[in-house]
Amino acid sequence: MIVTVRPLADDELAAAWELGRLAFGGPVPPPDWALRPVDGLLRLGAFDARGRLVGKATDTGHHQWWGGRAVATADVGGVAVLPEHRGAGVARALLADLLARGRERGAAVSALFPTVSGLYRRLGWEVVGALQRAELDAASLPSGPVPGVEVRPGEPADLAVADVLYETLARPRAGLLTRRGGAFDLPHEGRWPEDVDGVTVAEQSGVPTGVLVYERGSGYGPEARLTVHDLLAVTPEAARALVGVLAGWRTVTRTVRVPLLAGDAVAGVLPLERSPGGPGAVFMHRPVDVVRAVADRGWPAHVRGRVAFTLLDPVVTENTGAWELELADGAGELRRAGREPGLTLDVRAFAQLYCGVTTGHAAALAGLVTGPDDPAALDLLAAGPRAELLDYF
Repeated sequence: MIVTVRPLADDELAAAWELGRLAFGGPVPPPDWALRPVDGLLRLGAFDARGRLVGKATDTGHHQWWGGRAVATADVGGVAVLPEHRGAGVARALLADLLARGRERGAAVSALFPTVSGLYRRLGWEVVGALQRAELDAASLPSGPVPGVEVRPGEPADLAVADVLYETLARPRAGLLTRRGGAFDLPHEGRWPEDVDGVTVAEQSGVPTGVLVYERGSGYGPEARLTVHDLLAVTPEAARALVGVLAGWRTVTRTVRVPLLAGDAVAGVLPLERSPGGPGAVFMHRPVDVVRAVADRGWPAHVRGRVAFTLLDPVVTENTGAWELELADGAGELRRAGREPGLTLDVRAFAQLYCGVTTGHAAALAGLVTGPDDPAALDLLAAGPRAELLDYF
């Protein structure tokens, strides 16, 4: 099916919302932000020969933290196609256009949460992780006062405290959103955002060192659940104090759902062995511009080396070809190789290695790396920390 892909006009946003509601469910009256331009968001529509909107996708305008550097992305959200036109190439046309526009404005990488991974794999994305959540009985949480830590109820202005603590934790990691720009900059005008009912702040010597942002939910029986949006602590004492506050909810919310950040202070307090659920929604990744993807991020300062490979990208053809990667002193460079490399990798393997979730040998066993050379040399591309996300989009 031949479609025309272009940015949506303001008077087409209501139709785009309805298309998304048809695909994913949701309220009939759209929120105000869905019907007006939002700085940083690019909403694309696919139109058939009669000018009818048959598909849509959004470039969220995010940045991601990679080893202390903010990397521009073409993260994807809200991909929807009319049921009568699914499987006809509409989504491919939308996403190819989105990647091309993202590359033109300087995006380096792209992440998304798939509803069907097969489509996105064919276009070069690959699964690299999942949102980590723990479902815990509030009565199982450790409680009790923590010397030197004061906890207080927060106000909407304390959401800025959450922003500061989040950045402290996210900046040195890989893949986490910067939470700047686009929908993150929508004002809440001194009120709680739609899905937030309260905040608890932990302070040590008057300095905020932890924050709990939560949604109360409904009911107070066995089915009641408290949903935590952020549980952030930059000291182990603050982590223990805030988990103790969560334990205090046990009389009215039997279950608490907590987002997890691998290896942080909070994970060291929670009884994670008592969480029956597995990981949440998986996310996928791919490079938009492989040169920028390597140059714009931070790399481990102790890692040095070179490796050459041929990359195959079915959508972003500028990424295809022979490359040589060099890492040294916390920086990386990708340049065109002067000879034919002995390793060839699919762009999906590049995504998994870049996100630190596989090795060269494992990618070869998965059929994503071929060639006569030792695939272990590609472990250089996997030298950074494993990619994570805390935000669904």
